[in-house]
This record gives sequence, structure tokens and C-alpha cells, in this order.
Amino acid sequence: MSEVSQPLISENVKRYTLGVLVVVYTFNFIDRQILSILIEPIKTDLGISDFGMGLLSGTAFAVFYATLGMPLALVADRWNRRNLIGLSLAVWSGMTALSGLAMNFWQLAIARIGVGIGEAGCSPSAHSMLADLYPAKERATALGIYSLGIPIGIMFGMFAGGAIADAFGWRWAFFVVGVPGLLLSVVVFLTVKEPPRGHADGHTETDSSEKNPTIMEVARYLSTRRSFIHLAIGGGLTAFVGYGPGLPPSLFAVMR
Repeated sequence: MSEVSQPLISENVKRYTLGVLVVVYTFNFIDRQILSILIEPIKTDLGISDFGMGLLSGTAFAVFYATLGMPLALVADRWNRRNLIGLSLAVWSGMTALSGLAMNFWQLAIARIGVGIGEAGCSPSAHSMLADLYPAKERATALGIYSLGIPIGIMFGMFAGGAIADAFGWRWAFFVVGVPGLLLSVVVFLTVKEPPRGHADGHTETDSSEKNPTIMEVARYLSTRRSFIHLAIGGGLTAFVGYGPGLPPSLFAVMR
């Protein structure tokens, strides 16, 4: 089979794409975490119980984020990943901004569910794009830089959310972090380029006539890989321990 020629992606394009994805991931965690710093004013204003706030800050987001991650990763394998990231960013940012308009528990719950649905489409697409931009010897570094969005987003979400809530109220905190994400989605659509699949490894989808595996085929394959099972369990335990200390004090009332 003859090798498929394709234009090289410049280092500037790689760096720009990685930089934009870091900013997108930062907004991902800002919008995810900001509710935790706003629990007390929201609870007081809307009259929501500690149990209700526990559902809003955890369950309403996590259930949809976790269950939709795999289907949206499947979409990322078959569709334009840049467009999926831009669309996902617009959805979760819009839902974050709409959280500031909530007048009761159910309206805020719908907004948080929307945030979870939108954010589920971010990392699978971003990881896939970075794998096509950077060869194996540079991929871990690129993914590590992308992951900087986590601590930066948490830090900014806690700091900015608290400061804005103190100065203008909790509703404005949602507006201030949500609206810029909508503008960033436009930047993603207009300036980020979709890299050819397999580019960094020297091949493209046209090199093979095999169809993409189904989600069940992927699940069966991964279930036979001990390394994947250990990594999945380790990642889950790390998240469990990492998020635990970050819970606001009011949520501990739920466990009494």
C-alpha cells in the first residue's frame, strides 16, 4: 500500500491548538467547580436544603457527565472533533450562565445537568486531537500541559466565584464565568483546525478500509487489558480522594 502524503502541521499551529485547548479545559473546571463556593448564598437565597445542595453540586452534574462521556467519545471518533469541542463549550458555558437565572432547585438542577452534558464532550475530543498533533515521544508532555487546565480552573473558579459573589451576588458569578465561555467557543470554531486523523503517527484513515469498532467491541477489548483496568480503578480512587477534601462543609451535614 502506498504511503499517503499529507502536509506537515507547523509547530505554531500545534502550540496554538494546545494553548486554546488548555484555556477551554480551564473553563471546563471553572464552570464545574464554581457552584461549590456559592453553596451558602444559593442555599440562603433559594431556600434549598443541604441535601438538595449536595445533589446539585455532585449528583446532578456527575451522573450525566459520567454516563455521556463514552457515547460522546464515540462521536469524537467519527465526527469533527473541533466542532464537538466548540459545541460542548457553548452548551456548558450557556448552562452556567443560565444558572444565574435559576429561581428554584429544579431550574438550577436542569442547568447543572446541562453543564455535565456539555463538559462530557470536551476531553475525549481534546485527547484525540492532541494525539494526532503530537507524536508518541511528545504526547505525554502535550497531555500534561493540557491537564494544567484542572488546577488553574479550580483555583480561578474558587477565587473568582467567591470574590464576585461577595461584590455582586452569586448570580453574577455564574454570568461572569459563563458568558466568556460562549465567546471562546466562537474562537474555537473560527481559529482551531481539525488535524488529520493519524497525522502524528504517519498515517490517515484512508490507509485502512476497516470500519470503526462499536462501543461494545471497544469495551470487550479493554476489559481484557489488565493495565487498563488497573488505571481505571486507580484513576477513580484518585478522583474520589481528590474531590473529597474539596467538598464544602455544608455537604457533610448530608452524611450525619
